[in-house]
Amino acid sequence: MGKQSVREEKNIYQITREKLGYSRAQAAELMEYLPDYRLVKIEDGSVSVQPEDVIAMSRAYCSPELRNHYCTHECPIGKVDVPEITFNGNIYEILVNMVVSLDSINNKKGRLMEILSDGKVDEHERADFDQIQAELEHISMTIEAIQLWCEKMKLLMKEQKDKKQ
Repeated sequence: MGKQSVREEKNIYQITREKLGYSRAQAAELMEYLPDYRLVKIEDGSVSVQPEDVIAMSRAYCSPELRNHYCTHECPIGKVDVPEITFNGNIYEILVNMVVSLDSINNKKGRLMEILSDGKVDEHERADFDQIQAELEHISMTIEAIQLWCEKMKLLMKEQKDKKQ
């Protein structure tokens, strides 16, 4: 297991690496171009992490959620346009959320059609419309969480296959 840092302010990249038990040198070996000295600078915050760095770490650590974190916290465009996906890794919890959200929106589909039938949202329809829009956003984020989980499983399966060879 890699040596744990005693630094209190750890970023998500360092936390993820340490959780896997990799030293920086071991992690750098897993990444094609990211040398350990750059990884040190990324983890201590002395350089800005670049998208290609995050992609490399995401693949090496089998952690696609790192990309979502980068987009929602560090990319200027992503901060505005990309929703943060909370990813706890528990697929059953994610699926239950999805079923509950789908049931809720299914119960409101008639009202949505009623609101949208004239091509505009009147003031008396606004509250219902906002509630339905929030529910649709929740469904979208749940789908993103499922996609992240699926990608994580794919990466883990590939890693296991590569270890066997």
